[in-house]
Amino acid sequence: MKEALVLLVFLISPVRVRSTASSNLTVSLPGCPDKCGNISIPYPFGIGTDCAATSLNPFFALTCNDTFQPPRPMIIGNSSTPREVIDISLEHGEVRSYGPVSYSCFRANNTILENYTAEIILDGTPFIPSTTRNRLTAIGCSAMGVIGGSNPNPYVTGCFSYCQGINDTEDGAPCTGMGCCEAPISSNLTDFLVILSNLSSVWNFNPCFYAMVVEVGWYSFRKQDLVGHRFINERATRGAPIVSDWAIRNGSCPKEGTIEPKDYACVSTNSYCVSASNGPGYLCNCSEGYEGNPYLRGGCQGVCLSALVVVSLACFLVMKLQRIRHRKEKDEYFKQNGGLKLYDEMRSRQVDTILVLTEKDIKKATDNYSMDRVLGCGGRGMVYRGTLDNNEEVAIKKSKTIDDDCREEFVNEMIILSQINHRNIVRLLGCCLEVDVPMLVYEFIPNGTLYDSLHNNDQTLPIPLDLRLKIATQSAEALAYIHSSTSRTILHGDVKSLNILLDNECNAKVSDFGASALKPLDKNDFIMLIQGTLGYLDPETFVSHHLTDKSDVYSFGVVLLELITRKRAIYMDDFNEQKSLSHTFVLMFQQNKLWDMLDSEIIDDEDMVVLEKLAELVMHCLSPRGDDRPTMKEVAERLLMLKRLQMQLATKTKPIRVRYSHGGPSGPVDSDEIRYHGMETTKLVFDVDS
Repeated sequence: MKEALVLLVFLISPVRVRSTASSNLTVSLPGCPDKCGNISIPYPFGIGTDCAATSLNPFFALTCNDTFQPPRPMIIGNSSTPREVIDISLEHGEVRSYGPVSYSCFRANNTILENYTAEIILDGTPFIPSTTRNRLTAIGCSAMGVIGGSNPNPYVTGCFSYCQGINDTEDGAPCTGMGCCEAPISSNLTDFLVILSNLSSVWNFNPCFYAMVVEVGWYSFRKQDLVGHRFINERATRGAPIVSDWAIRNGSCPKEGTIEPKDYACVSTNSYCVSASNGPGYLCNCSEGYEGNPYLRGGCQGVCLSALVVVSLACFLVMKLQRIRHRKEKDEYFKQNGGLKLYDEMRSRQVDTILVLTEKDIKKATDNYSMDRVLGCGGRGMVYRGTLDNNEEVAIKKSKTIDDDCREEFVNEMIILSQINHRNIVRLLGCCLEVDVPMLVYEFIPNGTLYDSLHNNDQTLPIPLDLRLKIATQSAEALAYIHSSTSRTILHGDVKSLNILLDNECNAKVSDFGASALKPLDKNDFIMLIQGTLGYLDPETFVSHHLTDKSDVYSFGVVLLELITRKRAIYMDDFNEQKSLSHTFVLMFQQNKLWDMLDSEIIDDEDMVVLEKLAELVMHCLSPRGDDRPTMKEVAERLLMLKRLQMQLATKTKPIRVRYSHGGPSGPVDSDEIRYHGMETTKLVFDVDS
């Protein structure tokens, strides 16, 4: 190994010959400036419309502000405030620029002195903030930073910072909650706000609070940032650096053997096309052995032969060293993610239901994570449709990150999930542990999501009330099972119609609960970061940062609303304004306008009593206080009774027998004689004569 390192140093030194030759390569259009101040401006970017590829996107045209020395390049964008460019990379498809910082400053009496909310609008531009290179960061004491966007789907996440024990925190500390906090951002964000909320009285030493989307590693905590406006005045005078992925967004790589479109950007010979890593579009690269600007005709030029040979030898050696290191990394990841413990459990407990797959197996099953295999994506990761060697179809979840504190819990959680055998829960089949973030393999459910059936498919397709009650009952039974019937309570944390799958017989299958709650939380545990989906989030959990089983109950109440109204959790009203379904329903119910909210397809005089009791159940699930909500077991029991009652009313020929759980009369009772008092119907069990 030592000899290999010496040889590598020897081989790298002649590469300087190539760098000298490449320094004369053209990067801009002929006759156009290739720099603004000290910043290189490579085509398709350019200073002014005549020097940029405006036919591909008008926002490739930059301005050069010469009121500064040296001058500074600016992106005009879709806002009135230009953003200063720090650098542009053709190779990586990235632009670093200064972004805005949200802030709120308060007087001693807690009144707002000044306030600014940063909004970034990138619709129509080639730019999308990088999910791997940026973080949402909030600075302050008892401050919550929140990022919210609506493109392509409603999205919100945030983090909370506190200052108890701040004097013991050293300057330069990472943002883990003390004085500042961080949270990942979602992919494909092109229109979003960075919002700041102070959740307690203003501290005398900390009158100002800040929130921003900022490049990973740029900010580290400093006590002075809490004093007055020092952060803005000293560290962020030009804004906070943000890394955006750029690409040619108005097209895609042409398929092999097809004619290139007229506006194809890879015009240089010896160039090729690659799909963008973030969002739609593509980038251009010079072929192996060539370097330069692939967006210019003749831009990719051959490298000096001797340098190419040297570099090839160096690359070969580096690849060999990387292969050895990669194998060691896989072994470390396997141990780190609990692989050895899993094998011990498999031997001692005879857990043989878990498939332990390699990264190679996963890549083969998903055609190397092909976009054609994507079943869904969100802020936490991607789900792929895969095919194993035995031709079994599976769903493979590839998460983005996992907290290091949760790694010890991962195998225990996986073993518990593998032992769950509930007909309405998606089965966990296996895992891949030799990667940084372990991947989970589930059974494949072919009929899509409840969300698609309610909202995305042809809404003229009828969904009768009995089928809706069946789906609701099965989903509630599954959630009740993981809350109370397993050896260890599992909290879902992200109950929504997108996470309820339907099989070929329209049976409900609850999914995505294993990875969203890797560590079941004690009722006193404080969560630094609440992640969920806008419209389903329990408001009590969002404020208190305590995740409980009643948080799932609230979210399930919103799913019930979707079933009886056929409206999205965040929907557009008749005035084309976004509305919260749960908030609107509560208001309409209190105003005795329930029928204005229900889906007209299921409104029927015979089902009136069922719909009324179902609406009352929803109201209980949406109670502001978690303690006032029923348990999922109670919700499942009530739905089962309503399902049986609806079946009885539909037949109109069979009597209802009422059995009192605490004794009392029994026998046939006419449905009109039944009297309900609030949610006390849990004391009755409805039987249908067979």
